[in-house]
Amino acid sequence: MRPTVPRGAAARHPDPAWRGRVTMAALALILLWPMLVVSEFKPAVLFDWQSLAATGHFLAGFAPPAHSAEFLQMLLRETWQTVAIASAGLTLALLGAIPATLLVTERLSISRLGTGRMRPLATLLRQSVRWSLVLLRSVPELVWALLFVRIVGLGPTAGVLAIALTYCGMLGKVYAEILESSEAQASDALLRNGASRLSALLYGALPASASELVSYTVYRWECAIRGSVVMGFVGAGGLGQRMDESMKMLAGGEVASMLLVFVLLVALADAVSKMLRKRLG
Repeated sequence: MRPTVPRGAAARHPDPAWRGRVTMAALALILLWPMLVVSEFKPAVLFDWQSLAATGHFLAGFAPPAHSAEFLQMLLRETWQTVAIASAGLTLALLGAIPATLLVTERLSISRLGTGRMRPLATLLRQSVRWSLVLLRSVPELVWALLFVRIVGLGPTAGVLAIALTYCGMLGKVYAEILESSEAQASDALLRNGASRLSALLYGALPASASELVSYTVYRWECAIRGSVVMGFVGAGGLGQRMDESMKMLAGGEVASMLLVFVLLVALADAVSKMLRKRLG
């Protein structure tokens, strides 16, 4: 039987953490306010009558979405190119990220098994690879695309290379963190019995974290699709470049059709991720 709590108990015994919560909220406001001022964030502008009228006029041009046969053929072709850019870029990123993961993951280090500490040369190599990954992911793919457009010219090649460099840094970092947080017994046992780092990865660490690794990889593929669209605005091909042209011509119906395709692509990536996780789980 639950004990009855007197009515005045709540008043006599307030939440003991309320001071900390109020303090943290006040500190957050103190830190956030200067940032809002510097960024010139003025949400009231969105609800101004002129802004609302302009928004309504702009959105009205989206209906109905363009659906002519010629446009749909072009849309299908550019959609396929966008998916190809994202897939090719992610594949190249994996070719660099997987070896980098082997090098930076301390759990797969053979030199630490004896004394628990890595050798100086192994530590130097690991830190060099870590900083290389930091450099690659520090530069946004849009900036890489701008650079490669100047080097290789307009077209999807610039987008593929931009995604490959940025996502190599991202995948290498997150893969290493996922493997570091997985169970270490199997990989340690393999390394102590003379197995190579690759064998310890494939038969020790990978089975314990395969579901999480696959889920993150598919998520990055989804991000690569969105990134390839954005890079199209700087001339890297795909749907983004076509959307830029349609927006400049104020063809709202064409833009609406392309936005619907973006939603379908993201939904497709989500369905693939769910299916793979179900199979691995």
